[in-house]
Amino acid sequence: MQTSNTYNNTYIIGISFISALGGYLFGFDFAVIAGALPFLRVQFVLDPVWEGFLTGTLALGCIAGCLVAGRIAESYGRRAGLMLAALIFALSSVAIALAHSLAFFMAMRFMAGIGVGMASMLCPMYIAEISPAEVRGRNVAINQLTVVIGILVTNLVNYFLAKEGAQSWRWMFGLGAVPSAIFLLGVLWLPESPRWLIKAGRTGEAEKVLQRLGAASFAAATHAAISRSMEGGAVPFKAVFGKGVRSAVVVGILLAVFQQLCGINVVFNYTSTIFESVGANLDHQLMETVVIGLVNLVFTILAMWQVDKLGRRPLMLVGSIGLSVLYIVLAFLLQNHAGAGYVSIFVMLAIGMYAMSLAPVTWVLIAEIFPNRIRGAASAVATICLWSAYFVLVFTFPVLARALGTYGPFYMYAGICFLGFLFVKSRVKETKGQTLEALEEQLIRH
Repeated sequence: MQTSNTYNNTYIIGISFISALGGYLFGFDFAVIAGALPFLRVQFVLDPVWEGFLTGTLALGCIAGCLVAGRIAESYGRRAGLMLAALIFALSSVAIALAHSLAFFMAMRFMAGIGVGMASMLCPMYIAEISPAEVRGRNVAINQLTVVIGILVTNLVNYFLAKEGAQSWRWMFGLGAVPSAIFLLGVLWLPESPRWLIKAGRTGEAEKVLQRLGAASFAAATHAAISRSMEGGAVPFKAVFGKGVRSAVVVGILLAVFQQLCGINVVFNYTSTIFESVGANLDHQLMETVVIGLVNLVFTILAMWQVDKLGRRPLMLVGSIGLSVLYIVLAFLLQNHAGAGYVSIFVMLAIGMYAMSLAPVTWVLIAEIFPNRIRGAASAVATICLWSAYFVLVFTFPVLARALGTYGPFYMYAGICFLGFLFVKSRVKETKGQTLEALEEQLIRH
């Protein structure tokens, strides 16, 4: 294990935060729909099917974004992919704000999803590749921190903009161009991933980056370990599903799918629907999104503090079984038309449980369990599966809520979380404190 005096911690944290600005934009595009949806239902006369499809359009774009990001990350580097994601974010934000038809709105929302998908894959992967083993979990969790800050700030802005009338949704989306421009400028300052540089044969440049990241001993040891892991040269895409790595890829895919089908993003995206079902007015509904953002932020910070201490596996186990129990209580309250205050308590508990476990830890694991030579392609596969599951979740909720009642889907999500608990207990191994190359030896080759 490296010690803190062998690497430049301040510089690495700075790089991590700039890269993680992509997470802020991820949080913005993810959260903005919650505040805009009450206005969009009126603007575009949405029934439950179209409401679900409009919400899920972002996920379809994310799938395309992951495919694009995987190719760019392998061919041109992580930095080029981050720059393209920032540009797409900026253009789509302005275009959505100017939309005057449902078709154009969804087309631009799909475009925004491409940027989200690229950032959701590339940001944690980049941070993992430039971070020393002992702080990698914390640094990758910085990306999740900026996601939840993006969600909180967006919910606050939405709350105040909602008072401006029926067209306020345009400003909600359009303001995303501002952080997009900041992110684009920040990426210009980032170094390329040394692991990608070595893979591309640019060892001189990789050595310079490693020497900026840490002391000579750190740079030499890291360079040697990366080079050993690259032996054998380039591999075809089908190698992602090869026998030697298949078990790790399956674990990554199932973790990604579980993070979405656990159901929490229904709470984020359909806050207004949930609280409307217990009689809350629009102002109360939007205020709940702000409180959700605050709780999300507090517990994400807690997760950052603990992910390299308690480890990934314990947090995942507590989060999955905890959500299962909380969903059963929440479903019971919604079914019996409990007051909005009681519903709010258990919604916040569920958000907190997710924020300190499944939310950051899944991204950490996806960023670290794949071997160097296929990390870009394998991360793309896992993230595509994640966004596919997200689309299924948000598309089906309005339809299920109409057929079963708002409470009905939460009983289903409770069952999924229990199955997720059993999966983590039986298949997920602890990864804290180990270099990416050491993990490759343990998780892939044995």
